[in-house]
Amino acid sequence: MSAVFSSPMRRAVQTAESIAEASGVAVEVDDRIRERMNWDGSQSIEEFLADWATTVSDRDFVPASGDSSHRAAQRFRSFLAEHAEGHGSVAVCTHGGVTVDLLRTLIGDRAVPSELLYRGVPSCAITTLHDLEVVSIASTAHRP
Repeated sequence: MSAVFSSPMRRAVQTAESIAEASGVAVEVDDRIRERMNWDGSQSIEEFLADWATTVSDRDFVPASGDSSHRAAQRFRSFLAEHAEGHGSVAVCTHGGVTVDLLRTLIGDRAVPSELLYRGVPSCAITTLHDLEVVSIASTAHRP
């Protein structure tokens, strides 16, 4: 692994630190790969979940706490375009919502497995890209 990048969220950073340690590189934190939205307690959990569901069905909807699905995908894609060349193999530790947002932008809604849209990405799933081409989606084959 030539580089390890992480969302600023603690759970992503912790995962990235383990990968970085095993790879002998430092973790680089980048805000562009943060989740689409995170519950911060400023609204009820019910309101947050309703906003989340609306961001799935309406990609232009801007929730009370976060980005629209289109905006989240745009910032993730921008990050990837910047790091697609010259780094070799990289690990990006991010979150399920923003990963699905990116996939919807790169390959279209019909190509994204519906369970990812409505149930989320399984914990520790790996989506593999080569440049901006999707190689595999949400693989859990590495998990026991």
